[in-house]
Amino acid sequence: MNDWAEFRHFKYLLAILEYKGFRAASEHVHTAEPNLSVQAKQFQENFGIRLFKRASNGRIQLTETGVAFIPIARNLLKARDEAIAALIAVERGEVDSLRFGCASGIHRDLFRTAQELHKEIVPDCSIRPVLGGTNHLVEELLSGTIDAAIVTSPMGDERLHVEEIRRDRLLVCLRKDHSLASKGILHPEDLRGMPVVLCHPQINLNAHVQTLSYLGDAGAQVDEFAQASHPTELQALVKDGYGIALVREGTELDPDLTAKLVAGVEWTMDSSLAYNKQRHPKSIPVLARHLKLRLAAQPIGCTPPTEISARQLPRTDQKRGPKTEGESPEQMSLLG
Repeated sequence: MNDWAEFRHFKYLLAILEYKGFRAASEHVHTAEPNLSVQAKQFQENFGIRLFKRASNGRIQLTETGVAFIPIARNLLKARDEAIAALIAVERGEVDSLRFGCASGIHRDLFRTAQELHKEIVPDCSIRPVLGGTNHLVEELLSGTIDAAIVTSPMGDERLHVEEIRRDRLLVCLRKDHSLASKGILHPEDLRGMPVVLCHPQINLNAHVQTLSYLGDAGAQVDEFAQASHPTELQALVKDGYGIALVREGTELDPDLTAKLVAGVEWTMDSSLAYNKQRHPKSIPVLARHLKLRLAAQPIGCTPPTEISARQLPRTDQKRGPKTEGESPEQMSLLG
């Protein structure tokens, strides 16, 4: 670990690279231009890197390392600001309780992990869980009724900060006695003309639209569909023969149902931590960072894998949606 670099070095160099010059940068960070020049020179020499070079007109040109420095420094300084804001809020007693939402399609182990992490950050903070559909939780976030929520994304409201914490592949859920159930891997053409079961748009409009698009592109019968308002209801409708559905990989299924991968498609669904940009407990941005690190370091939950084995996966030139490193296969369904 190198203890020489301080936050001010990243602040100074970020200003130089963003403003592409020392004069404007010195005005922005409120320090003398010669001091800025010395700090930049020492930082680069100390680590053996070159962030910029001077052009003939006196302006600076960013090197490849300099380009990489900008997002890295921004993220570092943002983390610093969030940490200080959280510490001040804790000191003032502003984080004594948390109204924490969880959408019906989010795995409870993920929600429990988030609660445990917040307890590590602020042990004396009481947490009051609020369960519901994503649409309802978003409304409560905007009104200030709840402080944060883990929801199914995407979401498009600019008043919310939405931090993706997990991405899951979607599989086709169908009855075990269905004609397609014997196939190890499905293909989009297998779904043509199939009736479908979707999540109710009033529970999660974006998930409804996204699922409709996925299945519609595959040629499934989406002009008329059955609707469900909860994961258990979705499986019940599939079991009763109303159609196929999409579920997250590893979903715990009814014994009469199975889930199959569709080859050559990018069907995924995200889980995100969302909070109101203007009003939220200052511990929440810190929680988001800790949660992403925890999910990357170790899986959530521990259940048997799906029926799909590595040797069954087809070779394809098309990319599938990425999965968050370290994520568990166990998930609830798409709803929420």
